[in-house]
Amino acid sequence: MASKFINIGVIGCGHWGPNHIRIFSHLAGSKVLMCADPDSSRLDAIQKTFLNVRGTKNYKEILNHPDIHAVCIAAPTDLHYSLTKEALKCGKHVLCEKPLAMTPEECRELKRLADQSGKVLMVGHIFLFNAGIVRLKEYIRSGELGKIYYAYSTRTNLGPFRYDVNALWDLAPHDISIFNYLFDSCPLNVSGRGQKCLGESLEDLAFAALEYPGPVLANVHVSWLDPKKVRQITIVGDKKMVVWDDLDNVGPIKLYDKHVEKTKTFYETYGEFQLLSKEGSITIPKVGVGEPLKKQGEYFLKCITDSSEPELSDAQKGLDVVRTLCAIQSSMGQNGALVTVS
Repeated sequence: MASKFINIGVIGCGHWGPNHIRIFSHLAGSKVLMCADPDSSRLDAIQKTFLNVRGTKNYKEILNHPDIHAVCIAAPTDLHYSLTKEALKCGKHVLCEKPLAMTPEECRELKRLADQSGKVLMVGHIFLFNAGIVRLKEYIRSGELGKIYYAYSTRTNLGPFRYDVNALWDLAPHDISIFNYLFDSCPLNVSGRGQKCLGESLEDLAFAALEYPGPVLANVHVSWLDPKKVRQITIVGDKKMVVWDDLDNVGPIKLYDKHVEKTKTFYETYGEFQLLSKEGSITIPKVGVGEPLKKQGEYFLKCITDSSEPELSDAQKGLDVVRTLCAIQSSMGQNGALVTVS
């Protein structure tokens, strides 16, 4: 790579695109040369803030630009597959927003193209770079929580509403990628229910149950139709329990020294052990600060520089999330039937 910078092109300047432009413009090892969006007003807004970034309504100008090494795709979900495929064929490294594609077959094809071209293909599962989620992983790995019984996540708000995908595909990729990371696995099977409250085409809310090896049962609740904005995950172990609240800037992690003990008292009538709840202290550990999007950008650049696989959020991880989403969607279409994640 002749340039000392990794030159970036950003496709899509809606919600996330401007954030990617900001991050890659400020990181020491990268420079944003171009951005693309069919909306002229969005391009004008970008260029008023980032004077050195050239805007275009034709994304192909970015893909055909000889000095652009990598592309960040922040376009609507249904365009992720086609844009990523085209970018890889043009010899670009790719950071694609979640989900990677809409079907497992599309994800596998993109993975194959990246492997053949030797280019980095990374999926924007941003919460894997969140310090609180990393701390949850440390608690599980160290055994401090003990045997994990179950976990659940809540990701709700009143809007923002989307018209390209439903609430499941919009919000659940975050929590599925988090649980896959925490439990080092894709779920074995899932069941899900959704509801179309505001229209007839897209589900505004969804509840999904995911069974991981262990077994560990995880529940995901996502909604565009809720009075409160909530971003929480709870994990219950046989030694301790922990809650992560992404909206709590003071103490996003709360570790509860609570568990249940079986006494040795034997009841002749029932032949059962007595269960006693044990209440302990609540610890609020200090969690490192830092913008997850910046950490994700740094990781992407490092993988390009080192010619290494983005193992934390590679195409396989993206495929696992899409496989799970498709299984949940299939279950929702069967009124909550249990579906194997094939």
